Formats: sequence, structure tokens, C-alpha cells
Amino acid sequence: MITELLLPLGLAFIMFAMGLALKPADFALVFTRPKAMALGLASQMVVLPVLALGVVGVFDLPTDFAVGLLILAACPGGITSNLLTHLAGGATALAVSLTAITSVAGALSVPLVVNFALMHVGGQGAPVDLPVAKMTLGVFAVATLPLMVAMAINGRWPALAARLEKGARHLATALFAFIVVGAFASQWRTMMEHAAAVLPPAVAVNATAMAAAWLLARLGRLNGRERLALVLETGLQNGALGIFVAATLLQSPAMMVPSIVYALVMNVTALLVIAWARLAGMKKGGVSPAFSQD
Repeated sequence: MITELLLPLGLAFIMFAMGLALKPADFALVFTRPKAMALGLASQMVVLPVLALGVVGVFDLPTDFAVGLLILAACPGGITSNLLTHLAGGATALAVSLTAITSVAGALSVPLVVNFALMHVGGQGAPVDLPVAKMTLGVFAVATLPLMVAMAINGRWPALAARLEKGARHLATALFAFIVVGAFASQWRTMMEHAAAVLPPAVAVNATAMAAAWLLARLGRLNGRERLALVLETGLQNGALGIFVAATLLQSPAMMVPSIVYALVMNVTALLVIAWARLAGMKKGGVSPAFSQD
């Protein structure tokens, strides 16, 4: 009941609430800030899955947990990434655009990465019974379509979207917490038995991904606020989507454990980044020296 009905509906509402704050113009940043967008997309959609694959190899995780971690790494930015970027003093417009593009692209990118994980990490060795087309349809219907509908409402009736967005955002955040806590409770025994195996790789993926995003942004000579946006967008993933893919589409409760653990880890590290950016030697536009322009 929960995984077959409530989880998809909850995720759909989360994506709908996210879409109410987005509009087609958010995609224009691809043309006005192409370097920042390219680096952000590369960091989140290429570097993060590759790092997760490396971590899986280093930690020699059990198959279900390894695939689950790659599922999480394939997911787009989370519901709170834009808000936390704003609180940290990062480039909110860049964060919003990255969230919009990765969420729409997720209908294709998530199934492809997951299918790869099942074939090469899950030991299938051949195309799995779950076709990419079926998963693409599932992700599109539950994640991408609600986002696009909400964006269309915002584009056509912005005043209505603004009225709905505030309450919807709070409810979506509560739903996200409910999904994570509910999944945590349902997998309590597995979590306790395998915490030592799952927590270190989850932390490693999160920390190395955020560090890689910072390094990529620095090498690309992005300004401090853009660096901060890339770090948070790369580190904060849509854990609810990861849980949905594992529990509903793949029917594997064990595969959703890494998404649960990562959802807890990413919020802790994001708060540390925000504290660092706001408190540690603030200067040059309100960001710490590590995020300032050279």
C-alpha cells in the first residue's frame, strides 16, 4: 500500500510543489551562464555517478546496497537544495535552473544509470527484465510530469502559483521527511544490521561529490556564489525519488537503504557547508574565503 500508492503520490506532490517555484525562464540560464550551467550539470549528472561507482568498488558493498547507492547518485537535486542554497548565500538562480533541468532530464538519465547498475554492479551481466522504457515512463509520470504541470501553472497563472507555492513547499518538505522516516522505520532491522556497511560509503559519496563540485567550479573560475550553488546542488539529492525507484519500480526494499542513509547524511553536510559559508570569515559578497572569487 505504502510503496504502491502513497509513495508515488507523495513524490508526485513533492515534484509538483518544486515546480510551482520554477518557470520556463529558469532554463534560460543555459544561454546566459553557459559555463556555470555546464559545470553544474557535469558535476551532478556525470561526476556524482562516477564517484559513486568508484566508492562502491572501494567499499565492496553487498550487491543490493551497491545498486541502491548508484540509484541515489543518479537522482536529480532535492526539494531543499534551492532553499539551502539561498540560505547559504549562493547563486539561487543557478541552483533553481540546475534543479529544473536535472529533474526533467531525470526521466531519461535515472533509468539509464539504474539499468547500468543492475547490469554491471548487480551481477545481471545482460539487460535486465525491467526495460529502460518502463522505468522511464514511471519516473516521468511520478517525477517529471508533475514538475512540468506545476511549471506550466506558474507560467500561465503566476499569482496563483505564488499563493500555492508557500504552503505546498512546507507540505512537500514534511512529506519528504515522512517518506524518509517511514522508509527508515520499515527497514529498521536492515539498517541496524548493516549501518556499518552503508554509512561510510554514503558519507564518502556525499563528501567527495561536494569536494569535486567545489574543485570543478574553482577550476572553471566561477564566482563564489556559483561555487556554493554547485556544491549544494551536487550534494543534495532527491532521496524520495531514490526510494521510489528502489521500493516501487524495482521492488527491492534493501536497495532503498542507501537513499535513506544518504538523505540523513546530506542534510548534515549541507548544514555544515552553510555554517562555513556564513560564519567562517565572511567577506566578498557574504561568502567565506573558500567560496570567494580569486
